[in-house]
Amino acid sequence: MMAVWQASRGMVRRRRLQTTVIGIVILAASATIVVALGLLSVASSAFDRIYSAQNGAHLSLTFDAAKVSAPQLAQTAARPGVEAAAGPFGVVTLDTSDTGYAYLGRLTVAGRPDPGGPVDRLNLWQGRWPAAPGEIVLNRPPGEAGLVPVGDRIVLPGRPTLTVVGFALSLGNTADAWVTPDQLTALGPAGWRMLYRFTTAATAADLAADQSTVLAGLPAGSLRESQSYLAVRAKISATPQAFAPFLVFFGILALAVAALIVTNVVSGAVITGFRHIGVLKAIGFTPNQVLAVHLVMVSVPTLAGTALGTVCGDMIASPVLGHAFEAFGPVEIDVAGWVNVVVLLGMPALVALAAILPALRARRLSATEAISSGRRRGTGRGLRVQRWLSGSRLPRPVSLGVGLLFARPGRTALTLAAVVLGVTTTTLAIGLASSITTYQSAARPDTGDRLFVAAAGLAPVPVDGKGFQPEQVEAALTDSGDEAMLRGLPGTRRLAAVLHLPVSVPGVSQDLQISFYRGDSADLSPSLLAGHWPDGPGQVAASGRFLAEHGLSVGDPLTVVTTAHRAEFRIAGEVIAGNDDQLLADWTSAALLAPGERADIFVVQLARGTAPRAFVAAVRAGDPGLRLLPTLSGDHNTEFLVIGSVTLLTLILGAVTALGVFNTVVLNTRERRRDLAMLKSIGMTPRQVTLMMVCSMAALGVAAGVLGLPLGVGAHRLMVLEMLHAIQRDVPDLFLDVYSAPTLVLLGLAGIVIAVLGAFFPARAASAAPVAEALHDE
Repeated sequence: MMAVWQASRGMVRRRRLQTTVIGIVILAASATIVVALGLLSVASSAFDRIYSAQNGAHLSLTFDAAKVSAPQLAQTAARPGVEAAAGPFGVVTLDTSDTGYAYLGRLTVAGRPDPGGPVDRLNLWQGRWPAAPGEIVLNRPPGEAGLVPVGDRIVLPGRPTLTVVGFALSLGNTADAWVTPDQLTALGPAGWRMLYRFTTAATAADLAADQSTVLAGLPAGSLRESQSYLAVRAKISATPQAFAPFLVFFGILALAVAALIVTNVVSGAVITGFRHIGVLKAIGFTPNQVLAVHLVMVSVPTLAGTALGTVCGDMIASPVLGHAFEAFGPVEIDVAGWVNVVVLLGMPALVALAAILPALRARRLSATEAISSGRRRGTGRGLRVQRWLSGSRLPRPVSLGVGLLFARPGRTALTLAAVVLGVTTTTLAIGLASSITTYQSAARPDTGDRLFVAAAGLAPVPVDGKGFQPEQVEAALTDSGDEAMLRGLPGTRRLAAVLHLPVSVPGVSQDLQISFYRGDSADLSPSLLAGHWPDGPGQVAASGRFLAEHGLSVGDPLTVVTTAHRAEFRIAGEVIAGNDDQLLADWTSAALLAPGERADIFVVQLARGTAPRAFVAAVRAGDPGLRLLPTLSGDHNTEFLVIGSVTLLTLILGAVTALGVFNTVVLNTRERRRDLAMLKSIGMTPRQVTLMMVCSMAALGVAAGVLGLPLGVGAHRLMVLEMLHAIQRDVPDLFLDVYSAPTLVLLGLAGIVIAVLGAFFPARAASAAPVAEALHDE
């Protein structure tokens, strides 16, 4: 064994360049696989793990306070199958449409003494819990608190003023806000909410049986609303499930490129080391020891690259997982331990499998055959093609360079496959970036040139750098006055007035919100997937998720109800994206449900070159009651993270592929060191030598572009379908047809770029090698 180790160590020292290439390739592949597997493992278990740690409710049931009493509900905690229960908590719905916080919609507020308890332990991540009447805590994940800072007061007409004292997060979304039980009594509870955990709750059928058990003996019709944790899990897990497909695909690509490059390196080591193999066998090494020498040679950089790659993967995965699961709140989500174990054991095993075939060739050679093969300068392969190329009109360096590809067809095939994967990766990355950008622009057009101005009723006064003052002032102008003022300001390109109104639909248990648009609504509202934008009274648009959940489609009737009005609508269009609790309508429909109401938000698109600060100052001067709203950037953060991840992984795989080309050129130049010296001795210049070696790989890049381009386009199509299906979105053609003709031409050149970058430096080094030294007979 000591002899094998010493021989292997000697080969590592002599082949430092190839050893470094293997180490870097394995490092990149290991890091990519750690991130991909880490996200997959967390996506399938994080919600259940964190939800269980917080004793999240399996069922959240809301009852009519007029039909059932609190003592009756308290007795249901002892029903068979109930593991734990919390409540009953009094609940009331607060309508914010007549306040400066109309965009909050309709808040379901629960009276709760503390954030703990046997079920649904809340994560109070900012501020404190209400200690007295007049205080409220909002249910918000980190990143969405800026709209209503701690200390703001929500003035509700005819109800007590509530001061925001903190933010908590309920993964089960058991309420929109919480107050003390005494405050809830003052607000007038309209219902009771019970939270249950059951011993058996793995499927929807289990929960249906559990709910029947709880409702047994209670007055008929007392249940108003039921929410299952399974629906919550599906909604929260949508983002990480969208991340998973492209990370897994990139991980597979990284493994494939690593296997190809390792096979190429070991194959080259065997071919260029025939004489060394013969010497080893001549001095007593057995065939199995020769095999072990080559496997150990690649194991040294593999083990180092795998260890470093696993550490780097854990470091990269931390922010990726944190963003993908930001809906869970400020909790640490780490890569599962088994992922690191799989990578640490699996990557060396993969490398051993990739190296075994060329290593077996070394094992089979006899000492005499190996030594004689090491003295032969060529095998005669590809001579027919080389002779044909020499008779062509191609410049001599180009014909000789292309001919080199046919001298070692196996090596050429491995290198071609690696470059094809590089082109595939680049094509996929460009397509994904274009699709994601198109989706964000169509689904949520609140880009950097748009401002959102709160306008309804009472609004806090903004103070630069200090949030908002608790004092509030009334808007100075009327609704139409504010719109005319904003539209007349220099820098306003487009303007839409929006009224948000809490509504309900018979047969739909969840609270809904309808947004009425006035002005440039077609340009400033989400884009449509089907149908047309509502352009008259009694028309509404909804998201595909809303339509799918309730079995509706474009053209179907829909009854919309408020506390004071009821109107019949027809679904005129399906928006590309949107929440499952939001409807969109034209302003003419506002008269059916909210006659006389003013807009609560103005969406302003600024003209190019407009300074936002100056525009905001002009808005405040025109009406001090208007307030600029901060733009939620969660979806755009997702966009940047996905595009950034794709770009980073593409650069890594592109660099790894270039290293594979680099290694191939190094092997070619070492094999043909004497031939290159002879060419230079008969007049070939160093520049021509460089051109010859680069052209050999450039021709490979052309072929890789032809093969990799359709593979990348096909992979992009599959990836977009998987990602959008994961978040329950329809896939219109505009997300798939993102490749223009010039883009395809440029992507076809990606193989040439990768090949030339990888070949240039070793080709320069070969051209500068001394002729006399190369011609010296070994």
